[in-house]
Amino acid sequence: MEIKVINPNEITISGNIKTVSDYLEIKGTISSLLKDGGKELAVSLPDSVSITSSVIGYFLKLVYQDGVKLRVLVGDQRLAKLLEDLRLAEAFCVGKV
Repeated sequence: MEIKVINPNEITISGNIKTVSDYLEIKGTISSLLKDGGKELAVSLPDSVSITSSVIGYFLKLVYQDGVKLRVLVGDQRLAKLLEDLRLAEAFCVGKV
C-alpha cells in the first residue's frame, strides 16, 4: 500500500489495504491533513478490493464525529459493492475513480 497526497483535501491510496500498519499510516496521513480544521477529504482507492474494519471505523468517525465531508472514490467494483452492502455508500459519498 502507498499513500500519495494530491493536495490538502485529496489522497490516493494505491494497492490493497490489509494490515494494521496500513490503517495506522492512513490515519496518520489523514489526521495531519485535517489537523488545521479541514472539513473535506477525497480518498481515491484505485486498486483495493476491500478495506479493513479499522479503516471503515476511522472513516465513520471522520464523518459522524468530526463532521468531515468524505468522498471515497473506488476503482474496483467489488469494493463499491461491499460499501453498498454495508450501507456505507451514502455516508462515504462513494463514487468511481
